[in-house]
Amino acid sequence: MAAVMEGQLADLGSWQPVDCSIDKALGLVGTRSAMLILREAYYGTRRFDGFAARVGITDAAAARQLRKLTAAGLLGKQPYQEEGKRTRYEYVLTDMGRGLLPAVLALMQWGDAYLQSGPAPLRLVEESTGTPVRVQVRSENGREIGLEQLGIRLNEDYVSHKRRQRHAKK
Repeated sequence: MAAVMEGQLADLGSWQPVDCSIDKALGLVGTRSAMLILREAYYGTRRFDGFAARVGITDAAAARQLRKLTAAGLLGKQPYQEEGKRTRYEYVLTDMGRGLLPAVLALMQWGDAYLQSGPAPLRLVEESTGTPVRVQVRSENGREIGLEQLGIRLNEDYVSHKRRQRHAKK
């Protein structure tokens, strides 16, 4: 089964996924090192050496990914200075970086369910109660939505925006 493609989207052969948000997101965070650096930021890692060591990548690869994630706005840099040493920078999650948390946790949840040979190595819980936490697809009214109940339709706000952009160029 599949999602319910609505309106002009129902004929998959008549349109292309232009401006695909999934494609854009993967272009930014679609590498193993980028995702694991974000994982470490969620776990509380803030300093360059910590990212490189915990992700298991070279300093050059860590520097490249940290620059990319910072330039894109997922991480911010804050100065710190240890006594007697030069000023350095640590990396902190921005609102944009925090906004990716559900997607990262969904990947973790999926990996726990389908890729682990036994129990999941970590358990996600609400810190104050110990209640298990799960990422789910739900409608705004709280109803859980399966793939077959998911409707996908063209966003008229997007169409209007693109139309205004085309007219502004003329």
